[in-house]
Amino acid sequence: MSEQHRARIAQDNPATTRVNQPGREEAVVRAGEHPIEHERPEDWGWHGRAGKWGQVAGWLGVLSLLSYVWGNHEGRMEDLWLFGLAAALVVLLLWDLRRKRTAWRP
Repeated sequence: MSEQHRARIAQDNPATTRVNQPGREEAVVRAGEHPIEHERPEDWGWHGRAGKWGQVAGWLGVLSLLSYVWGNHEGRMEDLWLFGLAAALVVLLLWDLRRKRTAWRP
C-alpha cells in the first residue's frame, strides 16, 4: 500500500482501514475487525427457492393470463400472445415441478 493511499484512508474515516484481498476488490474494514474471506451465495439469498408458494403464484399467473382472453378486444393477435405467455409459464412450472421431484438430495 502506498503512502498516498494510506493518507487517503485516514482522510476517508480514521476508524477504517483498507486491505487487499486476493482475487477480489479492495475491502474497507472497520477498526478491530478482519475482512471476510468468503461469503456464501446462500447468505445473500441468491440460491433460495420459492417453494410451494412460488408454484401457487405461478399457476395463479397462468389463470390471470388466460382470463384476459375474454374481453372487449376484437383482434386475435392479443389472444396469441396471451396463450403463448401462459403456455411458456406452464412449461416453466412443470419443469420446476419435475426438477423438484427428481432432484438429488443429500
